[in-house]
Amino acid sequence: MWLNNILETIGDTPLIKLNKITKHLPCTVLAKVEYFNPGNSIKDRMALKMLEVAEQEGKIKPGGTIIEGTSGNTGMGLALAACVKGYKCIFTTTDKQSKEKADILKAVGAEVIVCPTNVEPEDPRSYYSVSKRLATEVPNSWYVNQYDNLANRQAHYEQTGPEIWEQTEGKVTHLVVATGTGGTIVGTGKYLKEKNPNIKVWAIDSYGSLLKKYFETGELDQKEVYPYISEGFGEDFVPENYDMSVIDEFTKVTDKDGAIMARRIAKEEGLFCGYSAGSCLQGVLQLKDQLKKDDVVVVIFHDHGSRYVGKIYNDQWMMERGFLEVKTFKDLVSGRGNQKLVTISSNQTVLQAIELMKKYDIENIPVLDGDNNIGSISESGLFNKILNNAEIKNDLISIVIEKPYPEVAFDTPVERLSTYITKENGAVLSKDESGSYHIVTKYDIIQSLAK
Repeated sequence: MWLNNILETIGDTPLIKLNKITKHLPCTVLAKVEYFNPGNSIKDRMALKMLEVAEQEGKIKPGGTIIEGTSGNTGMGLALAACVKGYKCIFTTTDKQSKEKADILKAVGAEVIVCPTNVEPEDPRSYYSVSKRLATEVPNSWYVNQYDNLANRQAHYEQTGPEIWEQTEGKVTHLVVATGTGGTIVGTGKYLKEKNPNIKVWAIDSYGSLLKKYFETGELDQKEVYPYISEGFGEDFVPENYDMSVIDEFTKVTDKDGAIMARRIAKEEGLFCGYSAGSCLQGVLQLKDQLKKDDVVVVIFHDHGSRYVGKIYNDQWMMERGFLEVKTFKDLVSGRGNQKLVTISSNQTVLQAIELMKKYDIENIPVLDGDNNIGSISESGLFNKILNNAEIKNDLISIVIEKPYPEVAFDTPVERLSTYITKENGAVLSKDESGSYHIVTKYDIIQSLAK
């Protein structure tokens, strides 16, 4: 049986057990993988619900324009609904959001306006203010306002909560959600607590957001607010979708920890998820001392990793922010102390090269002409030549010289060094800050990667 349109594929996302990252926890951890929605995020649920309610209430007419401030995912859900229902879309977003999110919104026909991140919500340049202004200027438009639109949390009360309850056969003991608009955690948590008041609802917040302090003190402390890199959660105000009585605990996760965990989820669990998924699972590990043997923890994995390929899944981006601790050529040679590189010149003999290899138990020797890297001698290369002609041991190195070892920058990552190592080439050279040569061999690389 076929479906009538793409919107009918929203919901009924899988609940998948995590096995490797959580193996040291006493409980079962299940991921509610929301990127199986057609727009690749949990926001599809509330986007459609908010639009349907607006239609029922006469807030948008046929051919109208949907206007919203979005970090990307809500916009995608609204854009899909607009495609099916015949609406236009104008979305405002912030300059901290990944380029991929804006490009995807444009691909499905939306107009995207990028606004500065580091301004107050009331600032006329903020993406909140720009979207509100546009809603007053564009004829036949509807301002969605996902933060204060209670149809947001209603969608999760009607869909996400019941799905989790049914999929766990009522065994769920903890719900873990990265908090942004408040719709997912409040709607889902409210439904589950009505089924079982003992279920714990944990909120994951970012450093730079005021939600955790507001939950704990009731104080709107703008001193808590500062720029952060994590996307899709954390707020500098409290949306009306929040009902803090549904939430049992908040924990904050750093930008770095969330990004690294997202990459681990992809590599170790095979789930290519977004930033908030990494932060959610990191939050579970931070609160692990509260978990018991029979607990069943459901973690919301909000969106797909394709939104972040230019950021957390990009090594250069991660390294620039100090999030990725990458071993380099320098790291591999730093433990050698003052040990000098063993070299040979072209006017020395093959026998001298063999004696150096024996003395220092090495297989690769660079051939230097003064400071110039002009060639190399390898144990395997000499072996083949001596087998064919034992007398060459008395010849000059220049007779048997092989290609020079490749030279790289001193801070070249180990993973890149491995691309230079081949069957014919067993080493790589680099100069340090003083101009002295150092060598890294295939065995150095193997040992570093095995640690």
